[in-house]
Amino acid sequence: MKAIAGLLAAGCLLVATAVAAQEQAPAPSAPPQAEGKLRDPDFGVRTSHFGLERQVEMFQWREDGGAYARGWSDAPVDSAAFLPGHDNPPFPIRSQRWEASAVTVDGVPLDPEVVKGLGQWREFRPAFSALPGNLAATFQPQGDGLGSAMNPLAPEVGDLRIHWRELVLPPLAERIELRDGRWRLRAGEADGVGEAKAARGGDSRPGRAHWWWWLAVVPVVLLLVALRRRRH
Repeated sequence: MKAIAGLLAAGCLLVATAVAAQEQAPAPSAPPQAEGKLRDPDFGVRTSHFGLERQVEMFQWREDGGAYARGWSDAPVDSAAFLPGHDNPPFPIRSQRWEASAVTVDGVPLDPEVVKGLGQWREFRPAFSALPGNLAATFQPQGDGLGSAMNPLAPEVGDLRIHWRELVLPPLAERIELRDGRWRLRAGEADGVGEAKAARGGDSRPGRAHWWWWLAVVPVVLLLVALRRRRH
């Protein structure tokens, strides 16, 4: 019986050790964290996600086959050769993008290729409480962004409209694995990068099969064998 008790104790110790190692290992299911918060320094817009983009459009004259029309454009339209009365003002504010310098998952660096491949740009409505006074006098909320038109339904040439997008990441647990000291795309995942996948339930820690349960099974089997031999 002492031998059987020793086997059970050893099995329990192995199980406890394996469980402890399991809990201490970095978890790919942990939420990714960006280093610092990204900020649009001109408008005070912030995000805690992994990229921030300011999209600026200006209402401008455009020429097509000798006919002139007005419309929104995110790039300056050169009107130097246009007929008088079709001049576009200078583009005062440009679109700009900021990206997180580093991202970690459970304290382990996330390879930039994961953010680049799986990140999705999503428009959002910021809180404009930090809008500087000079800009607050020019812009007012319009939809999810800001606009300078007195009447958004009838903009004038030179009016601006601005929207922001943030870069978000989908659940990573089943799409990354730990290699060479950092989280990288799992083998085969790169082929389908950018494609949406249905969320999966249950424990989503890839590459961590609960093999340690076999350590609990082995002592029980040994105990049953020993008891059976004693009966015979």
